[in-house]
Amino acid sequence: MFTRTFSAFLLLLASATLAVDDYQLGPLSQVKDGVPQGKVISMPAYESKIYAGTKRDWWIYVPAQYQVDKPANLMVFQDGHDYVGVKGAWRVPVVFDNLIASGDMAPTIAIFINPGHSGESEPASAWKNNNRGKEYNTLGDTYARFLLEEIIPQVQKDYRLTDDPEGWAIGGASSGAICAFTVAWERPDRFRKVFSTIGSYVDLAGGHVYPSLIRLTESKPLRVYLQDGSSDLDNPYGNWPLANQQMDRALAFMKYDHTFVFGDGAHNSKHGASVFPQAMKWLWRP
Repeated sequence: MFTRTFSAFLLLLASATLAVDDYQLGPLSQVKDGVPQGKVISMPAYESKIYAGTKRDWWIYVPAQYQVDKPANLMVFQDGHDYVGVKGAWRVPVVFDNLIASGDMAPTIAIFINPGHSGESEPASAWKNNNRGKEYNTLGDTYARFLLEEIIPQVQKDYRLTDDPEGWAIGGASSGAICAFTVAWERPDRFRKVFSTIGSYVDLAGGHVYPSLIRLTESKPLRVYLQDGSSDLDNPYGNWPLANQQMDRALAFMKYDHTFVFGDGAHNSKHGASVFPQAMKWLWRP
């Protein structure tokens, strides 16, 4: 009897261990027959003046329902290479196609933009672009100015975007997440919605101050979706799960319109991508 009970316990323990971080993409992340598909446009590599000496790859998504006489909403994704693919981790164009077709989102143009890289040598991957830490982890309004003065005007040459800040969102993961929050924090007159997964609200470049800063600053008109997991990073720069929980508590204390989804995931996109369609429904709700 003891042997059978102990064996069952070991089996249960093994199953629980295997289930950790075992998140899957749902039906809204799959291409559906009959759903109009938007187009993804690869833009010319952009050389920045604000981040002088850097260039970056970027793409835009334009929904099938876009009409010239009806300004579209906007959402910007940092580390754009990770979000733009229709068969990748996030599949943003597919999710947007499905949610726009169902009426859960208004027609929304997306910008997928990589961090900058300086020098002649090409990095092994976009994750290794050497200006990423400076652009994403640094507090202040520089990156917001880069988007508003350099990148978004390039899109507006060909497409009409709404002037309503409630129609502008920004998102990212890890350092891209704190970057997204910083943009909205600095410029709530333009960006009102934030999608943040495994956010690096730790001391990579002073971002650990945000929970205290939120509590000490008059509330801003932001809507914030936070995600993290209990298996996220813990290193000399800070504890990611704790930092995100502190962000959640600070936003709650100041009565922000926000939600926090906390799972058992590690520092990857699995959990965030699995909840992405539901997050977009929540973020873009009336």
